[in-house]
Amino acid sequence: MIYISTKIIQSWLYPATCVLCGAPGDADLDLCRGCRQDAPLNQHACRRCALPLNAPLPAHGLCGNCMRQPPPYHAGFALLRYSSPASDLIRDLKFHARLENARLLGSWMADTIAARSAPLPQLLIPVPLHRSRQRQRGFNQALELARPLARRLHIPIDARLARRLRNTAAQTELNAAARRANVRHAFALSAALPVRHVAIVDDVVTTGHTVAELAALLQRHGAQVIEVWCAARAAP
Repeated sequence: MIYISTKIIQSWLYPATCVLCGAPGDADLDLCRGCRQDAPLNQHACRRCALPLNAPLPAHGLCGNCMRQPPPYHAGFALLRYSSPASDLIRDLKFHARLENARLLGSWMADTIAARSAPLPQLLIPVPLHRSRQRQRGFNQALELARPLARRLHIPIDARLARRLRNTAAQTELNAAARRANVRHAFALSAALPVRHVAIVDDVVTTGHTVAELAALLQRHGAQVIEVWCAARAAP
C-alpha cells in the first residue's frame, strides 16, 4: 500500500514525459504511445543469443549460429533492435550522460521480462567497465540499466562481483575476430559466486563476445543458468 501511494505521488509530481519528443509518457514510461509503437522491438529473435531475425523460428527457437556453436549462456533477451531511435537513446546515455534513458530502457525491459513465465534469476551482474573508463565516464551504463530492472523485478544487483582486468579497446572499433581477442581473459570475479542462476546486463550486444567471455567465467565458477539481458541487439 505504501509503495502504491508513493508511486501515485511521484506520478503526480513528476509525470512521465517522452524522452524522444517531449509528449506525455505512456504506461509510467518516459516514452509516449506513438514513439513506443514506432520503436524497433526485437520481436523475432533467437531464444539463446537474442539475435534479431526476419521471421519467427521453429519450435527449438535457435539461430543457425547457436545450433552450430552454442554460447556459454542459456538464454538471451534484447528489448530492441539496435537501430534508430534505440541506438540514439543508447548513444546519448553512454556519451552524453542521459541517465533518464537508462531508467526508461531498464523499466521497459523489466515490464517485458515480468510478463514471461520463466523463473527469474537470483542475481543481476552488470557488465563491468574498467575503473579508468568508469572514472572518465562517471558511471557504468550497464549498472544504470540494471537499477530499474532490480527495483521492478525485486532481484539484487552485484556490481562488484565481476571486474574488468584490462581497459580493452571499444568493441565497435574492431572486426569480429579482433573483438574476440580483445575481451579474452578480460574479466575476473572478486568473490565466490553466491547463486546458481544469474543474468548478465548490458546496454548493447553486437557480436556477443563480451557477454560470452563473462558468461564463460561465471560458468567456470559454478553458475548453472546464465541469461543475458540487453537493451538492444545488433543485427548481423
